[in-house]
Amino acid sequence: MTTTKPTAASSGGTSTRAAGEGEVQRRADDRVRRAQRGDVTAYESLYREHVGRVHALCLRVTGDRTLAADLTQDVFVRAWERLAQFRGESVFGTWLHRLTVSIVLEHARAETRRVRRVRFEGDALGESAAVGGGGREEGEACSTATGMSHEERIDFERAVAALPAGARTVFVLHDVEGYKHREIARLTGTAEGTLRAQLHKARRKLMEMLSR
Repeated sequence: MTTTKPTAASSGGTSTRAAGEGEVQRRADDRVRRAQRGDVTAYESLYREHVGRVHALCLRVTGDRTLAADLTQDVFVRAWERLAQFRGESVFGTWLHRLTVSIVLEHARAETRRVRRVRFEGDALGESAAVGGGGREEGEACSTATGMSHEERIDFERAVAALPAGARTVFVLHDVEGYKHREIARLTGTAEGTLRAQLHKARRKLMEMLSR
């Protein structure tokens, strides 16, 4: 049995990529440290790098472009306020992503409590607002779906946005963002069994809508 040693070219290519990735990470870490010292320019650079993904996640979960824009700004305001808490145990993008999920779900819980309170009080205007809030599910949502044509991605995004709020949230967090059921349960306060049922419902509805 013989073994094949990596060629100089392949070995060099691997080390070059690793060195390049390491340099990118060092630059990111440097910007974070400067931002933690109050360097607004460094933070603006981090904002430009990460705002697209943050906004996409907010839009996927809410299905509302205006609300997603507001939540995106809220995320970066909160991140600036909490930047001293970032200790570097993970990359900045991961920390920011988890903060985004936390803020989006926090808003969803607050909205649910508000709607329930308004309905309980029998406020006619509140009832109308609750119906309007449900309309957010019809908005366009972003998708990271690959291997689709432009038209197919549009259909997919609209189908995701049309899912019921609970099913849409678990679908986005599990199938799009890659969270485990136990992580979603901890973040949302929902039992894992309920989450699995909602995910099954979401997948079934998506198949039905996309097969029409």
